Amino acid sequence: MHVFLTGASGFIGSYILKDLIAAGHTVRCLMRDTKGTLSVEDDSIERVKGDLTKPKSLTGLLRGCDAVIHLVGIIKEIPSRNVTFDALHFDATKNVVDEAVDSGITQFIQMSANGARSEGISGYQTSKWRAEEYVKKADFDRWTIFRPSVVFGAPSQGQPEFASQLISTLIRPFPVLPVFGDGRYEMQPVSVHDVSAGFVQALTVEASWKRSFCVAGQLKFTYSEILNILAKGAGIEPKLQINQPVWMVRPVIHTVGKTGALPITPDQFEMLLEGNTCDSSSFFEHFDLPNITFSPENLSYLSSY
Repeated sequence: MHVFLTGASGFIGSYILKDLIAAGHTVRCLMRDTKGTLSVEDDSIERVKGDLTKPKSLTGLLRGCDAVIHLVGIIKEIPSRNVTFDALHFDATKNVVDEAVDSGITQFIQMSANGARSEGISGYQTSKWRAEEYVKKADFDRWTIFRPSVVFGAPSQGQPEFASQLISTLIRPFPVLPVFGDGRYEMQPVSVHDVSAGFVQALTVEASWKRSFCVAGQLKFTYSEILNILAKGAGIEPKLQINQPVWMVRPVIHTVGKTGALPITPDQFEMLLEGNTCDSSSFFEHFDLPNITFSPENLSYLSSY
């Protein structure tokens, strides 16, 4: 198939691009800078210039493609630069969907997020949900929506990935680790290899069409357990954790955190406390996945962070 791919230079996108090429597809990558670096160079890759926030820049770029894989998203807003959840999650998705429909494309695969819902506790979740709804209501014969939990795997330089960020900003520099609340809120980290495999296979796995999938690992871990596992993966002895009462830190994060002076935003704080788990059994049932577990052995790439 000839696939139109957004977010090809991002963390997950770099893996999906590799897997698309390995599966024999050709790819047209939307890029703001067509001279930028991609994870693989191949004659079957085409680069086109466009801006998801400017619909006119997308005119005609999708013509001739069979399917769209739309990945672009953010984890932190910068309103002064119009980098907001509404702009990059909903508006950008709407622009790509509209152009895809106008171009006669019949298949659309969307990156959403676990926890996306109309009454979410953060703008991140509600904007992702609105984007999902727009995809579902569009005139596509085949659509698939993936809702990943936290994704781990070796990133390229400058790519955000939760495991390496926790190592470099918290676990390695601090002798004692502050933990919000009791640290028992749970997560289900999923390998980027599993995520990528699902996206690529959804192009041809009929049972995945017109469905949404929770994308998470098969094991749940508390946040405190995750910090210890990450430390071991990086070759660090697990450190003492000191619990910080939520009632004490929440006001600080909801004030100072809005200025960007803290490594965590109010949205990220609330979503962390909510936990990030779901029933991922259908994801593993419908796709042939490598099923890479969240373990110190599979996190050895963290030793360089």
